[in-house]
Amino acid sequence: MASSARLSRLEAEVVECRRCPRLVAWREEVARVKRAAFADEDYWGRPVPGFGDPEARVGILGLAPAAHGGNRTGRIFTGDRSGDFLFAALHRAGLANRPQSHRRGDGFALSGAWITAAVRCAPPANKPTPAERDNCLPWAVRELELLPQIRVVVCLGAFAWDAAFRLRGRVPRPRPKFGHGALVEGEPWAVLGCFHPSQQNTFTGKLTPAMVDEVMLVARDLAQSSQPK
Repeated sequence: MASSARLSRLEAEVVECRRCPRLVAWREEVARVKRAAFADEDYWGRPVPGFGDPEARVGILGLAPAAHGGNRTGRIFTGDRSGDFLFAALHRAGLANRPQSHRRGDGFALSGAWITAAVRCAPPANKPTPAERDNCLPWAVRELELLPQIRVVVCLGAFAWDAAFRLRGRVPRPRPKFGHGALVEGEPWAVLGCFHPSQQNTFTGKLTPAMVDEVMLVARDLAQSSQPK
């Protein structure tokens, strides 16, 4: 309960962040103009906090909220095709109570997992700058400090992979190469690579349900086999 309260206080700080002028302008423009399919909806249009189980042993790190996904719904990976693919995999791995989620408060819940992003605001063209990444990473540092049971972080794509090593405190030399299923052990948690569940990857077959299932099962096994901190 104490951890949940601290995470809630951190979330209240995150959603008020305005550190990156370019991202602030873009997320608010998208929320104002909207996509025609969502014209009648109220967009979140703010930084998107992480969510999940405060006792999580599996962390999942994405790139940033989608302009008409998390930036609309207020929850990372919620309301877009990438999230549909990811949430179905988490359900198959026993880390989510249902295979779909379309909005905050719809009953979707994670068990043993926590989802967050390297950058909390939707970036133009899905491409945050290195400076924006560095501005945002302190939020993830504080977040992970409040999730002391995390034993493995699944990185969705190369951007998240790079961010994860920065979150661990130092980037190893030589720099570990990102790849689907790549695993780098270490403290305070292992880093596990997974292709991002973007439509570009899932529609072309670069990432299949079986492939993401394999990664999630490795993550679950690592979490279960490691001793709590």
